[in-house]
Amino acid sequence: MSIREQFQKREQSFLALYGCCSLNTKGRRIEESPCPIRTPFQRDRDRIVYSNAFRRLKHKTQVFLSPLGDHYRTRLTHTLEVSEIARTIARAMRLNEDLTEAIALAHDLGHTPFGHGGEIALKEIFSPDFSHTDQSLRVVDILENKGKGLNLTYEVRDGITKHSKGQFGPIISSNEDETAITVEGQIVRISDIIAYLNHDLDDAIRSQVITPNQIPKICIQTLGDTYSERITTMIKDLVYSSHYDQNNIQLTISESIFESMRLLREFLYDNVYRSERVHNEFIKAKKIICELFDYLCDNHQELLKIANELELQPCHKDDHPNKRHIADVVASMTDRYSLHLYKRIFFPSSIV
Repeated sequence: MSIREQFQKREQSFLALYGCCSLNTKGRRIEESPCPIRTPFQRDRDRIVYSNAFRRLKHKTQVFLSPLGDHYRTRLTHTLEVSEIARTIARAMRLNEDLTEAIALAHDLGHTPFGHGGEIALKEIFSPDFSHTDQSLRVVDILENKGKGLNLTYEVRDGITKHSKGQFGPIISSNEDETAITVEGQIVRISDIIAYLNHDLDDAIRSQVITPNQIPKICIQTLGDTYSERITTMIKDLVYSSHYDQNNIQLTISESIFESMRLLREFLYDNVYRSERVHNEFIKAKKIICELFDYLCDNHQELLKIANELELQPCHKDDHPNKRHIADVVASMTDRYSLHLYKRIFFPSSIV
């Protein structure tokens, strides 16, 4: 019996019946020989961590563009916080931590430079259907590994596509089309909002966009007065409020905690994401993304060069520039890559 088989046997004895045992995966789009050491979900997690797209997250915006302070979150640190929260919940509920971690680590791989400002720009200039969620799946299916993709399991890919809520989307969705097929994937969706409610609030206070006394008092009273207290409260409430039986689990958040989370999310949108300071920077970011997109539509050789630098799916030199490919290239850029490219293309050169 291989190490993987021994581990999968332990999974079957330990995981709750509503957890997803790696032995029961629906498999990959392209069949592969099993690894003698790692389970399929462990293998997915490793492929994600070693991907170019994952490394680029360290230079992509969470909320604040190009922050100079060392302690502001980036898209990478957000991803790691989501992963940690999701694994804590999964462990408490006897779910598959490896599957949970893989989904969490991959959920934002398709985010554009400059966060949601870049995403809105591509919606306007490329397609109203563009979303970072769909782009994340496109990254793992097509763009990574120079066009070969990562060939992840069905369960991880499903969790990636079902993680996003948007501003008005429910924290826990009752719509089957929006709900991951695994409880692990559903946990990542909730962990995503737990993470950003807390760290975006923390960064907003650090940057003095808001002050602590502006936070709704009911949120402080219900969730806690510190970053640690609020996260602990949300995790514990989900774990203890959810309904369990032998074969199934219904994820639930208590009414008071749910209302405070909803109110805190509304507060962040009104006072942080739409604040003049943050919004003005997003306007600048949109301008950069739109002008780079237009430039690459007219400059095929430059597009080929950048795609090669980003190690994306190859585009043949004789092909006519395709807007889908251009959107992939622009979405894959980091904040700093976009800024350096914009400066090189549009700023006049110094003459010595």
